[in-house]
Amino acid sequence: MSRTIRVRYEKGVLRPLEPVDLREGEEVRIKIERSVRERLKDLVGILGESSEKELERYLVEAWQQ
Repeated sequence: MSRTIRVRYEKGVLRPLEPVDLREGEEVRIKIERSVRERLKDLVGILGESSEKELERYLVEAWQQ
């Protein structure tokens, strides 16, 4: 079975943001993809001054396309 879920990284541990159907001790393979918001934050300032408000506008535009 393959499934995509959102997780949050906290204090060195990936914590699921929704229920998962796994047995205690079961090993799984994960693929880490940063959210669009996090990827955009990496770009802030590359092409000059940017604000949090501009970042939000770009994020909204990205989701609309």
